[in-house]
Amino acid sequence: MSRCPWGDSTPDYADYHDTEWGVELHGTNALYERMSLEAFQSGLSWITILRKRPAFRAAFLDFDPKLVAEFGPADVERLMADAGIVRNRMKIDATIHNARTIVETDVDLDALLWSFAPAERKRPATIADVPAITDESKAMAKELKRRGFKFLGPTTCYALMQATGMVDDHIATCFRADRD
Repeated sequence: MSRCPWGDSTPDYADYHDTEWGVELHGTNALYERMSLEAFQSGLSWITILRKRPAFRAAFLDFDPKLVAEFGPADVERLMADAGIVRNRMKIDATIHNARTIVETDVDLDALLWSFAPAERKRPATIADVPAITDESKAMAKELKRRGFKFLGPTTCYALMQATGMVDDHIATCFRADRD
């Protein structure tokens, strides 16, 4: 079975590639989780975040924005002491801030994020054809920033779009590309 080259590097990646990456994902909590994890991944390897995902889910109360929005200074210190997650204060603060933005502005996160999904996009032939940034991810990042979200630039937004199926970047030779 042929998959995207990155999906063959570890069993964790293979499972993620085969069952999650590029699959349409909807719902505020699920998208808030992915948004947060993609922000935590910035500057790190995705495998680090993937392996820490259960700890992230426990630490951030299954990424329920209503619950995370209530986090205060003691919660930040608890998170900074949690070796199971990435202990980066800026990313932790952004995750809490973004939960508050979702709750306080009553953002329909699903509709907002999916509004940037391109209607059509040509499947990449090779991994070299997969972009890191697109016009849509730039527009998404700009709109999220305008609405007060933090730590979500165009590259992070594009990774979010890939992970949640807003774009399908499985290369042409990947068995997942046969789903079309």
